[in-house]
Amino acid sequence: MIFEMRTYRLQPGSVPEVEKRFGEALSERVKVSPLGAFFHTEVGPLNHIIHIWPYDDLQHRTRVRSQSIPNWPPKIQEFIVEMESKIVIPAPFSPKLEARRLGNLYEIRTYTMLPGAAPTVIERWAERIEGRLKYSPLAFCGHTELGGLNQWVHVWAYKDAADRFRIRDEARAGGAWPPNTRGQFVRQENMFVVPAEFSPLR
Repeated sequence: MIFEMRTYRLQPGSVPEVEKRFGEALSERVKVSPLGAFFHTEVGPLNHIIHIWPYDDLQHRTRVRSQSIPNWPPKIQEFIVEMESKIVIPAPFSPKLEARRLGNLYEIRTYTMLPGAAPTVIERWAERIEGRLKYSPLAFCGHTELGGLNQWVHVWAYKDAADRFRIRDEARAGGAWPPNTRGQFVRQENMFVVPAEFSPLR
């Protein structure tokens, strides 16, 4: 299993119209392969949408994307400023990316690792993840294989921003988090995102 994370930077003010057109075009696209999640940014880099597609492997992705699908891609080109795609390999303990309702607000955290650090990060997260999941659900996590390399991407669900701050404080105070990965990362970024009405992950 792989995930493709596609991030589009849009013209300011265009997110509602883009989501509308994307949702209208989606019915034919998901007959070919499912959408995993669709978000727009609320805090962090604004005017971004992120859509995540699970595939069996790169060959599956190629077969799907080479097909002619009615009304696809959605007619949103006029609003797109920049596009980025990355392929993420899920960690062994990452939940399956499927339709479920986890929270109203998601936090996407992207850490740039030292080259070759992924096995160490996975091992140390595996030691702590069970304790962390007692506080709030993990949507998915993994490391990049294509696109921006050496990235560790993890997505967490919360009821709202206050819930997020409370849970992170409690997890740290209880000793459940974070894993002992200090020195494995050279950069850390995060953003708060909101799922679209049609997002399977909500």
